[in-house]
Amino acid sequence: MDPGRRFAAPGMWLRKLCASIAGVLVLACTPALAQEDSAKAKFELCASCHNDNGISTAENIPSLAGQTDRYVQWQLVYFRSGTRKSEIMNPIAEALSNEDVRDLGAYIAKLQPAEPGAPSHPDLVEKGRTLAAQNRCAACHGEKLEGNGAAARLSGQREDYLLKALQNFKAGQRVGGGMAAMADVIYPLTPDDLPALAAYAASVR
Repeated sequence: MDPGRRFAAPGMWLRKLCASIAGVLVLACTPALAQEDSAKAKFELCASCHNDNGISTAENIPSLAGQTDRYVQWQLVYFRSGTRKSEIMNPIAEALSNEDVRDLGAYIAKLQPAEPGAPSHPDLVEKGRTLAAQNRCAACHGEKLEGNGAAARLSGQREDYLLKALQNFKAGQRVGGGMAAMADVIYPLTPDDLPALAAYAASVR
């Protein structure tokens, strides 16, 4: 036997093994990449209002980036069923399948959330901090109001949108199974309390 061939064989075998492993890894990654691309494509319609990065720059349009998977899914289901009313979101959500809802929830949850900015009304932040503690907002929304399960991320959200949401809950215009506790929290609050809560929640880091 040629000595050169004898020692070349193990090297050739190792190269074939590495090539096989690489092929398996590519095949394993392909479905995940395809699913992510599909979810990104589904998000394109959302991006027309919420921006490609999921961080809103428009008044009363919420940022979506970093919202919890479950929260996004529940809200889309509420929009789809008409439980949550919106002239824009209801027809969009009606066209979504259950798979679409799951894909969008997972995709949005992975987007980098907005950094909390300086509050528009810094004089209200301390009052809002006190109200948040009294009403145990962190018990549902997380210690830093980063979102928890079906409870929304509030940190970094647009202050104007948070105020609008609180006012809608107060007026009974916004309800939903996953957020039923909000009616109890909002009921004893005065209209003057709501801007303070919104200013504090948006600014929490």
